[in-house]
Amino acid sequence: MNARTIVLTGASDGIGAASARQLAERGHRLLLVGRSAEKTAAVARELGVQHFVADFARLDDVRALAHDLGSVVDRIDVLANNAGAILGKRALTVDGHEQTFQVNHLAPFLLTQLLLPLLQAGEGIVVNTASSAARRLARFDIDDLDGERSFGPNRAYGNAKLANILHARGLQARYGEAGISAVAFDPGNVRTSFATGSTSILRLVYRTPLARLLLISPEQGGENLTFFVDGTPGTTWQPGTFYTERHPATPEQTNPLVHADTLVDLLWQRSEAMLSRAR
Repeated sequence: MNARTIVLTGASDGIGAASARQLAERGHRLLLVGRSAEKTAAVARELGVQHFVADFARLDDVRALAHDLGSVVDRIDVLANNAGAILGKRALTVDGHEQTFQVNHLAPFLLTQLLLPLLQAGEGIVVNTASSAARRLARFDIDDLDGERSFGPNRAYGNAKLANILHARGLQARYGEAGISAVAFDPGNVRTSFATGSTSILRLVYRTPLARLLLISPEQGGENLTFFVDGTPGTTWQPGTFYTERHPATPEQTNPLVHADTLVDLLWQRSEAMLSRAR
Protein backbone atom coordinates (compact mmCIF):
# COMPACT_ATOMS: atom_id res chain seq x y z
CA MET A 1 0.00 0.00 0.00
CA ASN A 2 1.27 3.47 -0.85
CA ALA A 3 2.03 5.90 1.95
CA ARG A 4 -0.98 7.99 2.88
CA THR A 5 -1.29 11.56 4.11
CA ILE A 6 -3.21 11.21 7.36
CA VAL A 7 -4.70 13.88 9.63
CA LEU A 8 -5.15 12.38 13.09
CA THR A 9 -6.92 14.38 15.80
CA GLY A 10 -6.68 13.54 19.48
CA ALA A 11 -3.11 12.46 18.79
CA SER A 12 -1.41 13.69 21.95
CA ASP A 13 -2.41 10.79 24.19
CA GLY A 14 -4.28 7.51 24.44
CA ILE A 15 -5.25 5.57 21.35
CA GLY A 16 -4.45 8.55 19.11
CA ALA A 17 -0.80 8.61 20.15
CA ALA A 18 -0.60 4.82 20.01
CA SER A 19 -2.07 4.73 16.51
CA ALA A 20 0.27 7.54 15.41
CA ARG A 21 3.27 5.43 16.40
CA GLN A 22 1.90 2.43 14.52
CA LEU A 23 1.11 4.44 11.40
CA ALA A 24 4.53 6.14 11.43
CA GLU A 25 6.17 2.71 11.45
CA ARG A 26 4.23 1.88 8.29
CA GLY A 27 5.65 4.90 6.49
CA HIS A 28 2.60 7.16 6.32
CA ARG A 29 2.82 10.95 6.40
CA LEU A 30 1.19 12.11 9.61
CA LEU A 31 -0.30 15.47 10.51
CA LEU A 32 -1.03 15.23 14.22
CA VAL A 33 -3.62 17.42 15.94
CA GLY A 34 -4.05 17.88 19.68
CA ARG A 35 -5.34 20.36 22.23
CA SER A 36 -2.23 20.31 24.43
CA ALA A 37 0.66 22.07 22.70
CA GLU A 38 3.25 20.40 24.91
CA LYS A 39 1.94 16.84 24.65
CA THR A 40 1.19 17.03 20.92
CA ALA A 41 4.65 18.44 20.19
CA ALA A 42 6.25 15.66 22.25
CA VAL A 43 4.56 12.91 20.21
CA ALA A 44 5.39 14.72 16.96
CA ARG A 45 9.07 15.08 17.94
CA GLU A 46 9.26 11.41 18.82
CA LEU A 47 7.94 10.44 15.40
CA GLY A 48 9.51 13.22 13.36
CA VAL A 49 6.19 14.44 11.96
CA GLN A 50 4.23 17.69 11.72
CA HIS A 51 1.75 18.74 14.36
CA PHE A 52 -0.97 21.35 14.87
CA VAL A 53 -2.69 22.63 18.00
CA ALA A 54 -6.42 23.28 18.15
CA ASP A 55 -8.97 23.54 20.94
CA PHE A 56 -12.25 22.09 19.66
CA ALA A 57 -14.12 24.18 22.23
CA ARG A 58 -13.32 27.11 19.91
CA LEU A 59 -14.68 26.79 16.38
CA ASP A 60 -12.31 29.50 15.18
CA ASP A 61 -9.48 27.12 16.14
CA VAL A 62 -11.05 24.51 13.88
CA ARG A 63 -11.29 26.95 10.99
CA ALA A 64 -7.67 28.01 11.52
CA LEU A 65 -6.63 24.35 11.67
CA ALA A 66 -8.27 23.61 8.32
CA HIS A 67 -6.54 26.65 6.80
CA ASP A 68 -3.16 25.61 8.20
CA LEU A 69 -3.53 22.04 6.95
CA GLY A 70 -4.42 23.35 3.50
CA SER A 71 -1.25 25.42 3.50
CA VAL A 72 1.02 22.37 3.86
CA VAL A 73 -0.75 19.67 1.79
CA ASP A 74 -2.68 19.57 -1.45
CA ARG A 75 -4.44 16.30 -0.59
CA ILE A 76 -5.52 14.34 2.46
CA ASP A 77 -6.04 10.60 2.16
CA VAL A 78 -7.44 9.97 5.64
CA LEU A 79 -9.07 12.20 8.24
CA ALA A 80 -9.28 10.39 11.58
CA ASN A 81 -11.75 12.26 13.79
CA ASN A 82 -10.45 10.74 17.00
CA ALA A 83 -10.50 13.71 19.40
CA GLY A 84 -13.17 13.56 22.08
CA ALA A 85 -13.83 13.96 25.77
CA ILE A 86 -16.38 13.40 28.49
CA LEU A 87 -16.65 16.62 30.45
CA GLY A 88 -18.32 17.92 33.58
CA LYS A 89 -21.31 20.07 34.38
CA ARG A 90 -23.13 21.81 31.57
CA ALA A 91 -21.20 24.77 30.20
CA LEU A 92 -21.32 26.72 26.98
CA THR A 93 -18.35 27.30 24.70
CA VAL A 94 -17.42 30.72 23.37
CA ASP A 95 -19.50 29.74 20.32
CA GLY A 96 -22.61 29.31 22.46
CA HIS A 97 -22.95 25.52 22.35
CA GLU A 98 -22.85 22.88 25.06
CA GLN A 99 -19.18 21.94 25.33
CA THR A 100 -19.48 18.14 25.18
CA PHE A 101 -21.56 18.26 22.00
CA GLN A 102 -19.28 20.82 20.35
CA VAL A 103 -15.98 19.13 21.20
CA ASN A 104 -17.13 15.65 20.23
CA HIS A 105 -19.41 16.37 17.27
CA LEU A 106 -19.76 19.93 16.01
CA ALA A 107 -16.02 20.61 15.76
CA PRO A 108 -15.23 17.35 13.89
CA PHE A 109 -18.27 17.93 11.67
CA LEU A 110 -16.96 21.40 10.78
CA LEU A 111 -13.39 20.17 10.24
CA THR A 112 -14.59 17.43 7.92
CA GLN A 113 -16.65 19.85 5.86
CA LEU A 114 -13.75 22.29 5.55
CA LEU A 115 -11.36 19.52 4.49
CA LEU A 116 -13.69 17.88 1.95
CA PRO A 117 -11.89 19.34 -1.11
CA LEU A 118 -8.55 17.99 0.16
CA LEU A 119 -10.13 14.63 0.99
CA GLN A 120 -11.67 14.38 -2.47
CA ALA A 121 -8.25 15.14 -3.95
CA GLY A 122 -6.89 12.17 -1.97
CA GLU A 123 -8.33 8.77 -1.07
CA GLY A 124 -11.25 10.40 0.75
CA ILE A 125 -11.33 8.25 3.89
CA VAL A 126 -13.00 9.58 7.06
CA VAL A 127 -12.80 7.54 10.27
CA ASN A 128 -14.89 8.63 13.28
CA THR A 129 -13.98 7.25 16.69
CA ALA A 130 -17.27 6.54 18.46
CA SER A 131 -18.01 4.59 21.64
CA SER A 132 -20.28 2.02 23.22
CA ALA A 133 -21.60 5.03 25.14
CA ALA A 134 -23.73 5.71 22.07
CA ARG A 135 -25.78 2.69 23.07
CA ARG A 136 -25.38 2.64 26.85
CA LEU A 137 -25.65 6.31 27.75
CA ALA A 138 -27.37 8.21 24.93
CA ARG A 139 -30.82 9.70 25.43
CA PHE A 140 -30.89 11.52 22.11
CA ASP A 141 -33.22 14.47 21.58
CA ILE A 142 -32.75 16.17 18.21
CA ASP A 143 -34.56 19.22 19.58
CA ASP A 144 -32.22 19.56 22.59
CA LEU A 145 -28.72 19.06 21.19
CA ASP A 146 -27.27 21.70 23.54
CA GLY A 147 -28.81 20.02 26.58
CA GLU A 148 -30.87 22.99 27.69
CA ARG A 149 -33.85 20.95 28.89
CA SER A 150 -32.08 17.88 30.19
CA PHE A 151 -28.39 17.36 30.89
CA GLY A 152 -25.95 14.95 32.51
CA PRO A 153 -22.28 14.45 31.60
CA ASN A 154 -22.71 10.78 30.75
CA ARG A 155 -25.83 11.40 28.69
CA ALA A 156 -24.17 14.30 26.86
CA TYR A 157 -21.19 12.12 25.99
CA GLY A 158 -23.39 9.25 24.82
CA ASN A 159 -25.43 11.63 22.66
CA ALA A 160 -22.27 13.07 21.08
CA LYS A 161 -20.86 9.61 20.36
CA LEU A 162 -24.13 8.62 18.72
CA ALA A 163 -23.82 11.81 16.66
CA ASN A 164 -20.37 10.64 15.51
CA ILE A 165 -21.92 7.48 14.07
CA LEU A 166 -24.79 9.37 12.44
CA HIS A 167 -22.26 11.82 11.00
CA ALA A 168 -20.34 8.98 9.31
CA ARG A 169 -23.57 7.65 7.86
CA GLY A 170 -24.52 11.11 6.62
CA LEU A 171 -21.11 11.61 5.01
CA GLN A 172 -21.39 8.32 3.18
CA ALA A 173 -24.92 9.07 1.97
CA ARG A 174 -24.04 12.56 0.73
CA TYR A 175 -20.52 12.12 -0.59
CA GLY A 176 -20.02 8.42 -1.24
CA GLU A 177 -20.51 8.84 -4.96
CA ALA A 178 -18.03 11.74 -4.89
CA GLY A 179 -15.26 9.50 -3.56
CA ILE A 180 -15.69 9.75 0.22
CA SER A 181 -15.59 6.55 2.31
CA ALA A 182 -16.76 7.11 5.90
CA VAL A 183 -16.88 4.72 8.83
CA ALA A 184 -17.43 4.91 12.59
CA PHE A 185 -16.11 2.45 15.14
CA ASP A 186 -16.01 1.78 18.88
CA PRO A 187 -12.34 1.13 19.80
CA GLY A 188 -13.29 -0.80 22.94
CA ASN A 189 -12.95 0.24 26.57
CA VAL A 190 -9.38 1.54 26.67
CA ARG A 191 -7.13 2.09 29.69
CA THR A 192 -6.21 5.77 29.26
CA SER A 193 -6.53 9.07 31.14
CA PHE A 194 -9.96 9.49 29.54
CA ALA A 195 -12.65 10.98 31.85
CA THR A 196 -10.21 11.69 34.68
CA GLY A 197 -10.76 15.43 34.38
CA SER A 198 -14.55 15.17 34.36
CA THR A 199 -17.21 14.86 37.04
CA SER A 200 -18.63 11.73 35.40
CA ILE A 201 -18.77 8.60 37.53
CA LEU A 202 -16.96 6.89 34.64
CA ARG A 203 -13.74 8.53 35.83
CA LEU A 204 -13.73 6.07 38.76
CA VAL A 205 -13.55 3.11 36.38
CA TYR A 206 -10.37 4.50 34.85
CA ARG A 207 -8.76 5.11 38.26
CA THR A 208 -9.45 1.75 39.87
CA PRO A 209 -6.73 -0.94 40.02
CA LEU A 210 -9.26 -3.19 38.28
CA ALA A 211 -8.80 -1.05 35.15
CA ARG A 212 -6.01 -3.38 34.03
CA LEU A 213 -8.46 -6.27 34.08
CA LEU A 214 -11.51 -4.44 32.73
CA LEU A 215 -9.93 -2.27 30.05
CA ILE A 216 -7.72 -2.91 27.03
CA SER A 217 -4.37 -1.17 26.62
CA PRO A 218 -3.94 2.06 24.61
CA GLU A 219 -1.83 0.04 22.16
CA GLN A 220 -4.71 -2.37 21.55
CA GLY A 221 -7.16 0.49 21.14
CA GLY A 222 -4.69 2.21 18.82
CA GLU A 223 -4.45 -0.94 16.72
CA ASN A 224 -8.22 -0.83 16.27
CA LEU A 225 -7.98 2.77 15.04
CA THR A 226 -5.04 1.87 12.79
CA PHE A 227 -7.07 -0.99 11.31
CA PHE A 228 -9.47 1.52 9.75
CA VAL A 229 -6.98 4.30 8.94
CA ASP A 230 -4.60 1.87 7.24
CA GLY A 231 -7.32 -0.31 5.71
CA THR A 232 -8.99 -0.39 2.32
CA PRO A 233 -12.64 0.72 2.10
CA GLY A 234 -14.80 -1.97 0.56
CA THR A 235 -12.24 -4.65 1.40
CA THR A 236 -10.95 -4.22 4.95
CA TRP A 237 -14.15 -2.50 6.07
CA GLN A 238 -17.43 -1.39 4.55
CA PRO A 239 -18.18 2.35 4.26
CA GLY A 240 -21.26 3.58 6.09
CA THR A 241 -21.07 0.76 8.64
CA PHE A 242 -20.64 1.00 12.42
CA TYR A 243 -18.03 -1.33 13.91
CA THR A 244 -17.27 -2.57 17.40
CA GLU A 245 -13.49 -2.80 17.47
CA ARG A 246 -12.85 -4.47 14.08
CA HIS A 247 -16.15 -6.23 13.54
CA PRO A 248 -19.52 -4.93 12.31
CA ALA A 249 -21.55 -4.10 15.41
CA THR A 250 -24.33 -6.53 16.23
CA PRO A 251 -27.85 -5.28 17.03
CA GLU A 252 -27.07 -5.80 20.73
CA GLN A 253 -24.06 -3.49 20.38
CA THR A 254 -25.87 -0.78 18.47
CA ASN A 255 -28.25 1.99 19.44
CA PRO A 256 -31.31 1.47 17.19
CA LEU A 257 -31.20 5.17 16.27
CA VAL A 258 -28.01 4.47 14.27
CA HIS A 259 -30.25 3.12 11.50
CA ALA A 260 -32.75 5.99 11.53
CA ASP A 261 -32.22 7.64 8.13
CA THR A 262 -34.48 10.56 9.03
CA LEU A 263 -32.39 11.26 12.12
CA VAL A 264 -29.19 11.17 10.04
CA ASP A 265 -30.61 13.90 7.82
CA LEU A 266 -32.04 15.95 10.70
CA LEU A 267 -28.76 15.90 12.61
CA TRP A 268 -26.89 17.03 9.50
CA GLN A 269 -29.31 19.93 8.99
CA ARG A 270 -29.23 20.96 12.66
CA SER A 271 -25.43 20.76 12.75
CA GLU A 272 -25.14 23.04 9.72
CA ALA A 273 -27.60 25.48 11.30
CA MET A 274 -25.72 25.51 14.62
CA LEU A 275 -22.42 26.19 12.87
CA SER A 276 -23.99 28.95 10.83
CA ARG A 277 -25.23 30.66 13.99
CA ALA A 278 -21.79 30.26 15.62
CA ARG A 279 -19.93 32.28 12.98
